[in-house]
Amino acid sequence: MKVRFAPSPTGWLHVGNARIALANWLEARKRGGTFILRLDDTDTERSKPEFAQGIEEDLRWLGLDWDESFRQSDRIERYVAAAEVLKKKGLLYPCLETEEELNYKREMRRKQGRAPIYDRGALKMTAEQLARAIENGKSPHWRFKLNTRTVTWQDGVLGARNVKLPSLSDPVLIRADGSFLYTFTSVVDDLETGITHVIRGEDHVTNTGIQIDILEGLSGRPNRIHFAHMPLLTDSEGGALSKRLGSVSLRQFRRDGIEPAALTGYLAALGTSNDPVAASPRDLAQGWDITRVSHSPARFDTKQLLALNRRHLHALPFEAVRERLPDGADEPFWLAVRGNLDLLAEVRDWHEIARGEITVAPQPEEAALLQAALQSLPPEPWDETSWPTWTAAVGQAAQRKGKALFLPLRRALTGEDHGPDLKTFLPLIGRARAASRLQRAIG
Repeated sequence: MKVRFAPSPTGWLHVGNARIALANWLEARKRGGTFILRLDDTDTERSKPEFAQGIEEDLRWLGLDWDESFRQSDRIERYVAAAEVLKKKGLLYPCLETEEELNYKREMRRKQGRAPIYDRGALKMTAEQLARAIENGKSPHWRFKLNTRTVTWQDGVLGARNVKLPSLSDPVLIRADGSFLYTFTSVVDDLETGITHVIRGEDHVTNTGIQIDILEGLSGRPNRIHFAHMPLLTDSEGGALSKRLGSVSLRQFRRDGIEPAALTGYLAALGTSNDPVAASPRDLAQGWDITRVSHSPARFDTKQLLALNRRHLHALPFEAVRERLPDGADEPFWLAVRGNLDLLAEVRDWHEIARGEITVAPQPEEAALLQAALQSLPPEPWDETSWPTWTAAVGQAAQRKGKALFLPLRRALTGEDHGPDLKTFLPLIGRARAASRLQRAIG
């Protein structure tokens, strides 16, 4: 097995890209195959080095590695050679129509009740006419002559699929400026690098029919590549998940503090009947089965991802996060706060509350309660018994219990209405900070 993930470095990776990359990687690793990273960067105007670098960074963050990598911009001579093969076979022909002329032809066909596809008018042009046009400064674009058949294949996700080629326009493979289009370069690369399986989005189904025809035209033999098309992701409302939205870019999820294991586990389960479980790609590989992916679009719900991220964080041992915690954060601190985190980034706030200086709002209406708390602060050392022992004494002295007792104390000690269990968090604050904060809350 040999698969490839082929993003264009014209923007940041989003979750739709990540799902396709993950599916290819899982297939390769489960079946002992090869995973290739190919950068489709023939769009020289929009391709940027920072996007190419960002793609590699995001894939590594997800836990994906690759066995081989290359850029299409380094293979231009191979596309030139492949184009010559098609020209000699009469399958790649020059066209001189301008965009305005093509629009006019399409409109006329619509008015005549016919499909607005290319009429192959350029095939009537003689060699002398073409030479004369080129001498006069015109540059042809080149179209592939599609077969008059229906291309069929057994899709790895969608089942039996077919594309009727006579209903499509002959695709442009080379622009008038000599640059190559993805439809062509992808086929050349897949053929020459020995790709055995192509796993990509459902939006490529029609493209696959065309590319199978090009592939067979180039190789001179029946198609040997297996195709699998995964239904596209939608947003939580069922609408199109725009890759231009920064909110679904991997870069943004990284900034927000989403754990990569939560994202890979969520993406692997999307569209299947499996419950998502946070796990690294390597842990997901053996249980992966692409045939379980539904034919229907899958909804990407950020709330569900956050819930999975939360459950994952709450179970992480100290050693798994040690290097990403603030300086001075130890295991007791982590065990005290992890159950209160949605994102790891929030840990810095709780570290400041535990070990730093915070703003405590005065509670003059609670002065009597807080004064009683200050006077009965137990001596250190503190442990998990200190909070219940102390609050029992304060409650008895102030004749308070429940929320009326605990909420003013929590506000005074942490500046928050909610947070970690103070049974474990109070020893982290320590007696000196607790006393100082109580005094400020008294006002």
